[in-house]
Formats: sequence, C-alpha cells, structure tokens
Amino acid sequence: MIAELYNQFVLIWTALAVVIFMVLLFITAPYGRHVKKSWGPLIDNRTGWIIMELFVLVALLLFVLTGKYKQTLVNWLIIGIFSLHYINRSLIFPFRLRTNGKKMPISIMFMGIFFNLINGFLIGYYLGNCRQYPIEWFYSGSFISGTLLFILGMTINWKSDNYLINLRKPGETGYKIPSGRLFNYVSCPNLLGEIIEWGGFAILTWSIPGLAFFIWTCANLIPRAISHHRWYKSHFENYPTKRKAILPYLI
Repeated sequence: MIAELYNQFVLIWTALAVVIFMVLLFITAPYGRHVKKSWGPLIDNRTGWIIMELFVLVALLLFVLTGKYKQTLVNWLIIGIFSLHYINRSLIFPFRLRTNGKKMPISIMFMGIFFNLINGFLIGYYLGNCRQYPIEWFYSGSFISGTLLFILGMTINWKSDNYLINLRKPGETGYKIPSGRLFNYVSCPNLLGEIIEWGGFAILTWSIPGLAFFIWTCANLIPRAISHHRWYKSHFENYPTKRKAILPYLI
C-alpha cells in the first residue's frame, strides 16, 4: 500500500514538473540577475543558497538511514554521487560567489527548501525502502554509462561556474559577456552541464524517482537558461547572435 502511494506521488510530482515548466516559460524566477523586490522580503544571496540546498541532503540521509533496507555498496555509491553535487552546491559554491550585497527573495528560498525536501525524500525513500542494488549493478551498462554521463555533466557545470565566478574581478558586481569553449555555443553551459548530470543519474539508477528528478531539472533550468539568454541579448548590443540559450544550435 505504501509503495503504491509512493509511486503515485512520484507520478503526480513528475506531472507537476510539466506544469511548472510551462509557467516558468512566462514567469522568470526572481533571483540572481532577475531579482525583484515585489516578491517580498529579501535575504542575503549566499545565505539563501546554503539554507535551501542543504535540505536535500538532510532529507536524503533521513530517509536512507530510517528505511527498512540495509544499504548495499552500490546504494552507498549512488548516495555519494548524489551528495557530491549538493555538497558542492550548499557548502562550497556559495562561498566562492562574488556577489557581495546581492539578495534573493525569502519566498524563493522557501520554494527551494520545499523542492529539495521533496526530491531528497523521493531519492532517500527509494533507496531506503524500495531497492537494494546488487553488486552486479556496478558492472551494468546503465551504471557505467550513467556515471560517465554524470561526471561529464558535473565537469561542464563546475568548469562553467568557475569561469563565470572568475569573470568578475574581486569587488565587481556587474555582468560581462562570457566567451570561450561551450560559451561560444550557448549562454548557459553551467545549466546544460547540470541537466546532463541528472540525466546521467536517471540512467545510472534506472529508476522512476531518478527520471522524475531529471524532468524537474529540465523544467527548472531550460526556462532559466532562456531567461538568461534574453537578458544577455537585451543588455548587450554586441551579444553573439548565433549563440543559443542552452542546447547548441537548437534552443
């Protein structure tokens, strides 16, 4: 009964991602360069990032450690792969940002907390109560190809983030046109890298919650990239005309 309710919830949550995708094509989430005071009280950008990104790790470990299954070696590898992204996102990336004085709406922070709690629950409950991956899974095509794809996406994401961070000199707060490597083809290779990451995660786990997480990633990041792309074009007259938003030559 509980397993059936869990599966139904995953499907509903996935369907909601499609709705949110359509909404975000018309309404830009107001943080970063798109921040708006009309969305309520603001919080320090770095603090907001740390708080909302940590909750996914808390939820993940809570449901993994309280689940009925003992975690196998492959399960722990999957937990480690998932956690690696969010350890960087919550405890390393925010402290590298050169965004002194920048804010985000508290409402956005709480939306992020809610989103991360749900996703932490979905992955944590699945690993704690639904599936014990055997050691043979480590040698499977799904695990190997998915892990390689995850590493590729993470590399693109981290290198692109690093480039954007260093595009600003210490003390600078403005924006510049990024260029070089994947930036010559898309405005947001950092977001493209994250999409590739979670596509890889869906493959390496070969699971419904993994697929749901990938769909939600696309629903959030593709509209975000399109908004960034439009922003660049509206603020820089010399912005490269052939550059796309997130998928080279396509979008």
